[in-house]
Amino acid sequence: MDKYERRLWERIDAAEEHGCWLWTAGCNGGGYGQMSWEGRMVLVHRRVFEMLIGPIESGMWLDHLCRVKRCCNPDHLEPVTPRENTLRGHSPTALNAAKEQCPRGHDYDGFRGPSERFCRRCQRRHQAAYDSRRRTTNLRSIDSD
Repeated sequence: MDKYERRLWERIDAAEEHGCWLWTAGCNGGGYGQMSWEGRMVLVHRRVFEMLIGPIESGMWLDHLCRVKRCCNPDHLEPVTPRENTLRGHSPTALNAAKEQCPRGHDYDGFRGPSERFCRRCQRRHQAAYDSRRRTTNLRSIDSD
């Protein structure tokens, strides 16, 4: 075991009751464990996964199934696409993607581009109100001439 591996394992607390292996040293701004490894900063959960499981396919992220960012237990990590990782999370993007109905309770049944959904019923209502306002504004400007 080289000095980097020894330093890595010394900073992991595997005694957590839910099976998490918690990184006890420095974390990056996102809360993920990081350390210097051969002169460059690495994410600890990725390094441990690669050491114990194998290489992570290019472009894949590791999803923390336990939702604990400092956890580096490979049993709690799953390689997924960045999109899948985002959709599994609790960010505003993930919460919006999980919605199936508009705020008025109608199904989202329209699409703009690959990811923007909308309710056609509410869109028609919005467009009718907009058109009505425009007609009223145009009539007022004609009357004032």
